Amino acid sequence: MQKIFILPQIPSELYNERQLSECMLMIRTAQKEQTRHHLLNMAYGEFAQKGFLAAKTLDIATAAGVSHGTLFLHFPTKEQLLIKTIDEFGIRVGTKLKRLIKAKAEARQVLAAHLETIEEYESFYANLVIEGPLLPPSVRNRVFMIQSGVAHYLEKTMKKMAPHAVPLHFLLNSWLGLIHYHLVNRDLFAPGKSVIATRGKDLLDHFIKTFQL
Repeated sequence: MQKIFILPQIPSELYNERQLSECMLMIRTAQKEQTRHHLLNMAYGEFAQKGFLAAKTLDIATAAGVSHGTLFLHFPTKEQLLIKTIDEFGIRVGTKLKRLIKAKAEARQVLAAHLETIEEYESFYANLVIEGPLLPPSVRNRVFMIQSGVAHYLEKTMKKMAPHAVPLHFLLNSWLGLIHYHLVNRDLFAPGKSVIATRGKDLLDHFIKTFQL
């Protein structure tokens, strides 16, 4: 004879407690993610204003309105916080360029979008360029990955054009070198202003004309 197993009935009070526990867990998870996101935004501001070497985790925590210990619960080291901030920046840059590539935009449009993204995060990006050689290897690797990603999207655009006399890697390095030179010396090219907003169009026109893109 087949045995029939009867599952014990769960009291309604216990069921409600479980629901409440799950609900509280969801709230805590959402709050944790919100705090993490807020810390990244505050870190971005501190890194952009003070630079990566000078910015202090205590100042970031204070700006975020949380304790120093809370910051380290989310990011155990300043290096991890820096890496995550750079990753977020890279995602925003890549998303914009990827959208244009899918839309089959011309080289000028993709290069212009690249400049627009840099302008939006100009101080942050300029500090990456200036302080890059002084940052830990793990951080520098992240910066290199971002540059490689940008080069990948630009390469896909330029490959669609007619064969060019100038090697593709030279075109990409020339574009990044032109931008970085002006960012490093932005106090000379655009004192107190955005060098990309001030000189960006000229840089783009010069690059397009020089290499006949």
